Amino acid sequence: MRPETRNLWAQAQEDLTTARALEQSERFYACVFFCQQAAEKALKALYQHTKRKQLFTHDLLQLARGLGCSAEVERAARELTPEYVVARYPNASGTVPARLYEQADADRHLDNANKVLQWVGERLPQS
Repeated sequence: MRPETRNLWAQAQEDLTTARALEQSERFYACVFFCQQAAEKALKALYQHTKRKQLFTHDLLQLARGLGCSAEVERAARELTPEYVVARYPNASGTVPARLYEQADADRHLDNANKVLQWVGERLPQS
């Protein structure tokens, strides 16, 4: 595995760990954002590994479909994609993002991120 791919995969795993810690501390908006980030970095790592090129996008659905993902991963990518902006910006969410999310949102997005990372992890070489 190329170093840049290995680094993206490692950071994806760290972002998921951070998302879990944020969920535990009830920082749900930040948890949701880090779930999106974990999935994005994981998908980009696999994209780099399989396609031998980078794709500059935050559209997880585009990345997942480009990798021939399962329907379950496609659904997870679809749900996570808007959180790149919505979980961070009041003008995108229509309110203060910190007030927008609750436990159930964090749980759902953690589940989605876990699905993406598991799927990617099964396709990347172990090293």
